[in-house]
Formats: sequence, C-alpha cells, structure tokens
Amino acid sequence: MDHVGVLALFDRDMREGAQPEGSDARVERVGGVVRHVSSERGWNAVLWSDLDETGADAAIAEQIAYFSGLGREFEWKLYGHDLPADLGERLRGAGFTAEPEETLMIAEAAALDLDAEPPEGIRLRSVTDAAGVDLVADVHEKAFGTDSSRLRHQLLARLSGEPDTVVAVVALAGDEPVSAARMELVPGTRFAGLWGGGTVEGWRGRGIYRALVAHRARAAQERGYRYLQVDASSQSRPILERLGFHPLTTTTPYTYAP
Repeated sequence: MDHVGVLALFDRDMREGAQPEGSDARVERVGGVVRHVSSERGWNAVLWSDLDETGADAAIAEQIAYFSGLGREFEWKLYGHDLPADLGERLRGAGFTAEPEETLMIAEAAALDLDAEPPEGIRLRSVTDAAGVDLVADVHEKAFGTDSSRLRHQLLARLSGEPDTVVAVVALAGDEPVSAARMELVPGTRFAGLWGGGTVEGWRGRGIYRALVAHRARAAQERGYRYLQVDASSQSRPILERLGFHPLTTTTPYTYAP
C-alpha cells in the first residue's frame, strides 16, 4: 500500500470532503475548518483543518463560540499529521479535553484474510430493525461502560432513513448479545469505516472481534468499497495488523463542553 497516497486520499474524501451523517446534519466549510453540525443527539465535530501558527488560536476560538452558541458539546478530531504541530497543546489550552489516542488503520478489503468465522457457539445476526439496535446498544453499554442513547438514536435513524449507508451486526451466544459492531458507508468514496467493535468482558479473546471485522469486510467488498478504515484502540490494533491493516497515523478526539 502507498501509505502517503492513501492517507492523502483519506484526508480529501473523508475529512475535507466529508458528507453529513444523517438527514438532521450538515457539513460547513468556514475558513480553514470543515465542521459537522448536527442535533444535540447527533455528532458535532471539527473534521479537518488547514491552519498555521498565526491563525490556529483564532480558528479554535471561533469554533468554540459557534458550537457554544448552539449549546452543543463538540469534538475536534485531531490527526497526528495535522498542522500546526502544537495544535493539540493549543486545544488543551483553550479548554478541550483529550480522549485516549487511537491509530488510524487502513486496509484494502481485497487484501484481507476474510476466512475468520465465529467461534463455536456464536452466531452473527444482521441488524435491520429496532430490536436489533437494542441488542447493539446493550453490548455497547456492557463493553464500554458508557451510555448508548446517542448510538441508539443515530443507528435507528440510519437504518430507517439511509439503510444503504450502514451495516450493523451483533454476535449472539444463544440469545445473549456478547459483541457488536457497525460499518458506515460513504457514497461516492472508496472508504468504508468500521466502528463500535466491542465485546462484553468474559467473551474477549475468542476470535469474535476478528469474525466481525471479516463479516463487515466482505460486505464492503460486495458493495464496491476498496478501503476499510478503523480508529483502532491499543487492544484492537494487534488483531487488525494480523488481518492486514496498516497503521497510517494517530487520531485523538479533543472534546469541548460549553
């Protein structure tokens, strides 16, 4: 893989040229910033920026004022190659809180090992309705220890309004949901994003996560997407590397609550 070329393509298609996630969202380009604006239950974020040392602080202040005026908490999604080099320090100085750093990993779907099947006793169920969304949300809360109401709202909206832009799957042990994940598809691009892969404690280390990656990769290929993208935690990065994903840069969410 041409790491430099693929990263540049990712920046162009998925960040600078981002599309809104859902009918209640919009993408705005203001100066050197591209931001995603949604409802209180949606995702509000700065996706891309083209800043230098002289204009960065003013751009940060402008985004704080804008989202605070809407009463929205928002995220500045910072990548390791973004400029200026001290942008993360400037965000912290302006009141942002840094979440754990992740690794942007990308693979060509056709180059992956897609033979990974669920372990014995586990079956995969495609999520297409509210009952399936409830199972995904249940796994999310147990695996990550966080509230799943926003995820529930967003996934239901996608499945009802734009079903061709999302693939969701849950792993069941009998009738018990033990792992879940989704894939977001961006029409007109070559990238499919893998998100939310989580397994309930007690079921980890058995190959379920690997099977969910393979399931979504096959679905991406069937729909004509060339690349798969993941913001990988330190736990999932080794699994993804063994499957054939390449680390291209880091990504850190900086959050601001007005």
